[in-house]
Amino acid sequence: QWEACTALNLSRTRTWRTIILPQAIPPMVPALGNYFIGMFKDTPVLAAISIFEMLQQAKNFGGNNYRYIEAITMCGFFYYVFSLVASAIVQSVRVWLNRRYHLQ
Repeated sequence: QWEACTALNLSRTRTWRTIILPQAIPPMVPALGNYFIGMFKDTPVLAAISIFEMLQQAKNFGGNNYRYIEAITMCGFFYYVFSLVASAIVQSVRVWLNRRYHLQ
């Protein structure tokens, strides 16, 4: 493909934008999506939404009210929702790329 683009006198920028990236990105999306979701589950994504801070707040709330179950359940629910949103975003990007580049 590089040789064909050189023969057609395409610039490197146009070669990357019109030939290389449209073929390289769609197969990479599922793997990158899985990596992104794995990173999300293994490490806190944002300091404001870190699981450790959420659990600390749940422990503080439970210590004040003796209602640990509700607080920890809500932490798990929020983390589950964030994971679902990340999965949905990756899936929608994958579907969009498949439609755009007419893949399976």
